[in-house]
Amino acid sequence: MTVNEQPGRADERVFLVVVDESPEMRNALRYACRRAKRTGGRVAMLYVMDPPEGQHWGAVVDLMREEARQQAEDVVARHADAAATLTGQPPTIHIREGKSRDELIKLIAEDRSISVLVLGSSSTGEGPGPLVTAFTGKLGSQLRIPLTIVPGALNESEIDAIS
Repeated sequence: MTVNEQPGRADERVFLVVVDESPEMRNALRYACRRAKRTGGRVAMLYVMDPPEGQHWGAVVDLMREEARQQAEDVVARHADAAATLTGQPPTIHIREGKSRDELIKLIAEDRSISVLVLGSSSTGEGPGPLVTAFTGKLGSQLRIPLTIVPGALNESEIDAIS
């Protein structure tokens, strides 16, 4: 579902960020916002909800889905406010249900206005993160757009300097 569909110009760059609660996502969002503002582009945000388990418990699954949707909207709203402050315009918001990487590939294929995928790399010793790992590996060939990876160890002033 697309919540805040904004018509874009054909020459407008759209920077897509996958929204979650990780520190590296905040770096990716800041970078995307700064680049969008400098290039006259826009920011798009994707939040992917995990599908509820127990598909055979109809009413319970519906309640779980409703609660997950509310949580998704709360998280996205908080980050959308930050994006609007940094860019001067509201981001386009996409909320979907499924596996993050699958929904990300689908959205990029469906929305031809998206021109850059911006992901944050984790600064922990546990690897760069599942999406960065996936798209710098086998799934990279499924992207029709450039992938920008923002290091998780950067602070705001360092991000501002490179964006």
